[in-house]
Amino acid sequence: MNCTEELKRRVAEQNTTLEALAHTLGVNRSTLYRKLRNGGQTLTVSEASKISQFLKMQPEECIALFWGGTWH
Repeated sequence: MNCTEELKRRVAEQNTTLEALAHTLGVNRSTLYRKLRNGGQTLTVSEASKISQFLKMQPEECIALFWGGTWH
C-alpha cells in the first residue's frame, strides 16, 4: 500500500476527510493531493507533525509512512 492509500485509510478510520486534513495543514485540498502524489516527499516536517496529530499517529508511524524510515 502506498503513502496516499494508507493516509486515505487512516483518514476514513478517523471518520474525517482529506479536506479537513488539508484545512488543518492550512492548504487547499488540491495542494494536499499534489504533495501526496509523490509519496509525501514534499511534505515538511511541520506538516507531517500536524498530520500525525490530526490522525492520532505515533511519530514513528508518520516517519515510516512518509519517508520509509524508522524512529531512533
